[in-house]
Amino acid sequence: MTQETGGFAALDLNPNIVAAVLATGYEEPSAIQQQSIPIILAGHDMIGQAQTGTGKTAAFALPILNKIDVSKREPQALILAPTRELALQVATAFETYAKQMPGVNVVAVYGGAPMGPQLRAIRNGAQIVVATPGRLCDHLRRDEKVLSTVQYLVLDEADEMLKLGFMDDLEVIFDAIPATRQTVLFSATLPSSIRSIAERHLREPKHVKIQSKTQTVTAIEQAHLMVHADQKIPAVLRLLEVEEFDALIAFVRTKQATLDLASALEAKGYKAAALNGDIAQNQRERVIDSLKDGRLDIVVATDVAARGLDVPRITHVFNVDMPYDPESYVHRIGRTGRAGRDGRALLLVTPRERRMLQVIERVTGQKVAEARLPNAQAVLDARIKKLTSSLAPLVAEAEATHGELFDRLTADLGCSPRALASALLRKATNGQALDLAAVEREQPLVPSFAPRGERTERGERPERGDRERRAPMPLAEGRVRCRTALGARDGIAAKNLLGAILNEGGLARDAIGRIQVRDSFSLVELPEDGLEKLLSKLKDTRVAGKQLKLRRYRED
Repeated sequence: MTQETGGFAALDLNPNIVAAVLATGYEEPSAIQQQSIPIILAGHDMIGQAQTGTGKTAAFALPILNKIDVSKREPQALILAPTRELALQVATAFETYAKQMPGVNVVAVYGGAPMGPQLRAIRNGAQIVVATPGRLCDHLRRDEKVLSTVQYLVLDEADEMLKLGFMDDLEVIFDAIPATRQTVLFSATLPSSIRSIAERHLREPKHVKIQSKTQTVTAIEQAHLMVHADQKIPAVLRLLEVEEFDALIAFVRTKQATLDLASALEAKGYKAAALNGDIAQNQRERVIDSLKDGRLDIVVATDVAARGLDVPRITHVFNVDMPYDPESYVHRIGRTGRAGRDGRALLLVTPRERRMLQVIERVTGQKVAEARLPNAQAVLDARIKKLTSSLAPLVAEAEATHGELFDRLTADLGCSPRALASALLRKATNGQALDLAAVEREQPLVPSFAPRGERTERGERPERGDRERRAPMPLAEGRVRCRTALGARDGIAAKNLLGAILNEGGLARDAIGRIQVRDSFSLVELPEDGLEKLLSKLKDTRVAGKQLKLRRYRED
């Protein structure tokens, strides 16, 4: 092991787990991880008192992964979380840390999603089950033996589970799993109800208590925007139209995302480059030097690739993908606002990431204000302002150097000075839309999120059914809405549908309107003229290996 890996390697974890942890950008274990991991590895029951944002997910995920027997295809670890959002977050963390452990399967079990696939995933050998108590009890009513092989139980945010009325469900779950299990309980507070659970269900637990430190980033203006995952690149492109930045770093989670976003930025004329773990050190140094001296204005990076990046001219940080933890967020946005300069940090938040936003606000002790994507008028005003700024230095001398040529061209073309000036402007702006109607047509869908629903009696939010019955957005004239049974749970994103329709249907890009991907289906706006012929062309089209089967959507 190198010196850099010493912190985690010293905890006696599987080297494959250590490698996966380092790949996320962690370098040293946090206080809760240093204290908890050895206790859990040793097989002791444990009570951990720690706030969200202290790194507690890794504190139990890493030792549990270390204990999993990959050769056994049966549930071995059960993690209980109070809400769907936390369950998904924890399941994602397990998958991230298990990336170099072939054969490890994780399933998230929560309300609002079909029960069948969840139960099948458990029966088919998912070793790690992350669940909300209410939905897990629903599964136990169908199959009381489904958890009979569980050896490790974690109650994450136990105090929140009790606040949401899950006490009875927890007792059902305790009875359904072997009494010989190892139990770990994490809670921000330890009221009498939590102590009572510990006395009844934990065996001589070790205690760990961590005081969370508030991290401040007061010098940086922060804002967040709610977007759908498949609208992130269009959202970034629109934000860049109105943000007045000198240099900018955009953070994403994956190497592929660095390439995708950098490519989209370059296509729009920005001086941008990707920075990820596959880039050689000498190339990385060239990218950073180019950002420092102005040959580049935007770098799209992963957390790991951006280590040590310190460029004073960075005025903006875009968190295009949510960071894994609040510490990473603070570290990211600290790359702007250097040397007394103003700094601005924008965070794109998908609906299921609202919880992490709240965690970031709690850990930093600051509210991250909500912003909206700029509308077409704001984009148009910004474009005209940039055009004016670029022309202003030229106006003073242009008439002296090019006045005679202008007069000759006007005469040769037989047009008015206004017509010639307009033609030259069109050429200079390279076809960029500079009237309101055209700008409105090219803008991506601005997502609108309804207020958060009330929790159900089991403490979980209304899920897919309620969300998918919301009223569709109004249609543009001359378009109709079509439906396909392919959705997010099929691994479909809007770009997949767009590519398939463009390739097979022979349409121009602007002929296709909004694409809305829901969990179990998707809606696509297509031109009404020639629709039946288009649908006939697309009848054998496959997306992600499945038939597209687009049909006109009846909304009555």
